[in-house]
Amino acid sequence: MNEFELIKNYFQKISNNNPSAKDLNDDVFFDKNKRLVVSVDTYNEGVHFPNFRYPNLVMKKVIRSSISDLLSKGVKPEYYFISGCGNKNKFSKKNLKMISKSLNQEQKKYDLKLSGGDTTNSNKVSFSITTIGFSKKIVERNKAKLNDDIYVTGNLGDSFVGLKIIKNNIKINSKLKKYFVNQYYCPNLPYKICKEIHKFANTSMDISDGLISDMTKLINSQKLSFNINVNKIPISKNLKIYLKKHKNLRTQYLINGDDYQILFTAPQDKRSLIKSIGVRMNQKFTIIGKINKGYKKNTLKLDNKSLNVSKFEGYSHKF
Repeated sequence: MNEFELIKNYFQKISNNNPSAKDLNDDVFFDKNKRLVVSVDTYNEGVHFPNFRYPNLVMKKVIRSSISDLLSKGVKPEYYFISGCGNKNKFSKKNLKMISKSLNQEQKKYDLKLSGGDTTNSNKVSFSITTIGFSKKIVERNKAKLNDDIYVTGNLGDSFVGLKIIKNNIKINSKLKKYFVNQYYCPNLPYKICKEIHKFANTSMDISDGLISDMTKLINSQKLSFNINVNKIPISKNLKIYLKKHKNLRTQYLINGDDYQILFTAPQDKRSLIKSIGVRMNQKFTIIGKINKGYKKNTLKLDNKSLNVSKFEGYSHKF
């Protein structure tokens, strides 16, 4: 079974006495009365990052990936707790200094405060991050409306190319290699959006497991479907350069995960507002599709041709 079936079959029922848990079907815990918002994420070596060769970069990825959940809910991350597993080789003095330096840099960049954690001995490196913020409201999943526009922030695809390069699956010139690898470890989070997203989004989440997989999760308890146009998915200039030589790989690189941009839906009458906020914040917003009638009637098009949505389900942990 996959991770979502595991949660639904074994844990969802025992959270029924806790409405703040959102049926374990959202990105965060939200206690409206206490204005408390919490997310928890775990990262394992060999699964969420290929190796621990660059501990400074791994830490940046771990922190940014973790706080993106709160950002997508319209909540500013305030505090974080970190638990780490490793051995004396992985957690050498040299590596620990790099870890500490990266954490300090990320704290300054995103105005975060380290607040506690735990350490244990393990042959493989693993980190668990708990992120805390405070808000009167959040932008929940499963609140999309019929005929909503589907938006993404920033660009998609760069991180997946970076991962392929790190794994030596593709060869590329040194300039582009440096760019894509940096995008994998240091995603460019739409940080400022947390202050504005409540003004226009009906539903929202971050893109971590892949665009199609996350879009499916975003509306998974609604009798609605989505239509996404691959040609409208925003990409960077560098990815355009790469894809000119590898056009057949467009769907592979655009619909996989680790982007940590924000996926949301908004009414069509919010287009002008979203455009003006984007200009003011210098934040890229792109309409890539539309919410339609019908349960599980999702469509995906490239060059006006329909694609099999089931082939682009993204990443999911299997048990």
